[in-house]
Amino acid sequence: MAEERSQLEERIIIKDQHTKEIDLVNRDPKHINEDVVKVEFEDVIAEPVGTYSFDGVWKTSYTTFTVSKYWCYRLLSATLGIPLAVLWGFLFALISFCHIWAVVPCIKSYLIEIQCVSRIYSLCIHTFCDPLFEALSKICTNIRVAVRKEI
Repeated sequence: MAEERSQLEERIIIKDQHTKEIDLVNRDPKHINEDVVKVEFEDVIAEPVGTYSFDGVWKTSYTTFTVSKYWCYRLLSATLGIPLAVLWGFLFALISFCHIWAVVPCIKSYLIEIQCVSRIYSLCIHTFCDPLFEALSKICTNIRVAVRKEI
């Protein structure tokens, strides 16, 4: 009984990520569209002092802007939201596939191959350049530089 209960709890804890609950209230929990799409009536239309339209026109313009923005967005998301979700899902799946099956293996292969070249290069530097620079340093050790200021 206890074993069946723990297995049931494991199944509840280990949930498939494709069936997870989504938040219908906070639809941008990571705030990725924080600055981009917050466009209000006052951000687009403003009347400076001295050039006011009729109050009824101003109120109607505000209502028209707000309602048309709301319903146009809803209609566009209803007609294009699912096809674009499929497109973006495919695109990110393709990017993930290329990264997992092509990019990372190529980078790992390159790092393995370059490690061999790096060792050969290091051996050549230590074999040929180190003695040369040591000899040059011994030659230059006896050089003395004196700075005098002549009047």
